[in-house]
Amino acid sequence: MVSITSKEFRSGFVSVIGRPNAGKSTLLNHLLGQKVLIMSDKPQTTRNRIQCILTEERGQIVFLDTPGIHKPKHKLGEYMVGAAKESMREVDAILYMVDLSSEFGSGEEYIIEMLKHTKTPVVLVLNKVDLLDKEQLLQKIQQFSSLAEFKAIVPISAKTGENTDELLKVIFDLLPKGPMYYPEDEVTDQPERFIMAELIREKVLQLTRDEIPHSIAVVIEEVHEKKTLVKIRGLIIVERESQKGIIIGAKGKQLKEIGSLARQDIEALLGSPVFLELWVKVKKDWRNRTDSLRNYGYGKERDE
Repeated sequence: MVSITSKEFRSGFVSVIGRPNAGKSTLLNHLLGQKVLIMSDKPQTTRNRIQCILTEERGQIVFLDTPGIHKPKHKLGEYMVGAAKESMREVDAILYMVDLSSEFGSGEEYIIEMLKHTKTPVVLVLNKVDLLDKEQLLQKIQQFSSLAEFKAIVPISAKTGENTDELLKVIFDLLPKGPMYYPEDEVTDQPERFIMAELIREKVLQLTRDEIPHSIAVVIEEVHEKKTLVKIRGLIIVERESQKGIIIGAKGKQLKEIGSLARQDIEALLGSPVFLELWVKVKKDWRNRTDSLRNYGYGKERDE
């Protein structure tokens, strides 16, 4: 039981931004001690702004995990970048994550230019420190230090957890004294249906070829709880018939594998046996259709 009677209890909101595949979701899953966010080696895996909540004796951090900042090519991309930019407003601190194994380019320049216009404290988080030697790391620190003013620079490995304790210390030092915004056992503001859909989408990303990832959406159509089993019906949406064939696979083998892997994660999430039924539907050009984006959980509801 976490006590908030201490005068030192700190709390606040922290936006986590960076290029696609910078390791934001990997870091947050590590800090939370459980899998809340899906991970993939495909860029632009995260599409929504998701709040992840870390509660300790010293305070509560509400992290805002955001889509990777990139040049959008469709309305879905515009929504994703908009969600990332929106998350930087009215937060107590910003974590700017950089993948040390990637070359510095226009993407990082764009983000740094954005950060120059914010008054919010920015912590530069240099990820994948385990891939560099000390001299290479010092060069990277000097390079970024010359480009912008950071409140702190913390090299970490999101994968191994190296130096993440130091990162948490830096974050808590930046937060004001405040209340507990969420119950201590809550780790995300997202409903279970959203997380289940994301877990299914993760398995599609992991198992399908390069032409599939950004063309899919997943919707949970039905959840029926019985005494000893939870029945779930999920719908995988693609843009072309050829993509539907790839996801289903020969004699349905690929879809069966997707369902089997996703079911294991959903059972861990719910703590109950699960019967997962998956279907695949073609919705042409859904990423450029405002109504489809809204129906599949991207973009805000608008008054017609």
